Amino acid sequence: MSNAMWDALTVTSLAEIRRRAAVMDDLAEVEPVTVPGARRLAWNDRGGQSAVWYFTEDGRVLLLTFDHESQLNLYAEDEFVLQESFFEGVPDSLVTLVRDRPENYESLNLTDATTGRTIHYAGGVFWYDGTRWHVSDGLAEYCRREDLDLFSESGFDYCLDAYRFGRDFTPESVAAVREDDGRYEDDEEKEADLAGLREVFDRHR
Repeated sequence: MSNAMWDALTVTSLAEIRRRAAVMDDLAEVEPVTVPGARRLAWNDRGGQSAVWYFTEDGRVLLLTFDHESQLNLYAEDEFVLQESFFEGVPDSLVTLVRDRPENYESLNLTDATTGRTIHYAGGVFWYDGTRWHVSDGLAEYCRREDLDLFSESGFDYCLDAYRFGRDFTPESVAAVREDDGRYEDDEEKEADLAGLREVFDRHR
């Protein structure tokens, strides 16, 4: 399985992943949430795409990505069984973090019409066992069966781009991306934003 973003993520230390997740959570103005046994940090682009990280107390991670325009958007189809299958191969102790939990902006719930149980929707399901990263077995199998580009359709590439794995992640690098996107009208506006970015990064050293 070859993907530049995936390769970059898998060689990044857990401490650095968590730092970047905390910075992006702060920049996206998402309130961090403590759930039993884990800390939830998230990012969204205010347009329907999101990345959600659950960092457990024992050093594991559950990562969910979502792109509302992809073929892996099951929320609109209300396919609970298929969505649940995307979590196959993920330890139950991690799936518990998103099963029968209150929904939020980044993760709405799909409901089993028979049992009433819920699970957070996600186009991409990835997890870290304390040593190495994995793509969920269920997601990988579904993408193979349907001939889908897993990393593109899951939103993985898009949603993790802002975290800049494998690249510099500094106030200056974030400001440079924003400048390329035409966010600043002049140098004064850029410098003001850069000062704010530095404050955010300083909070998450």
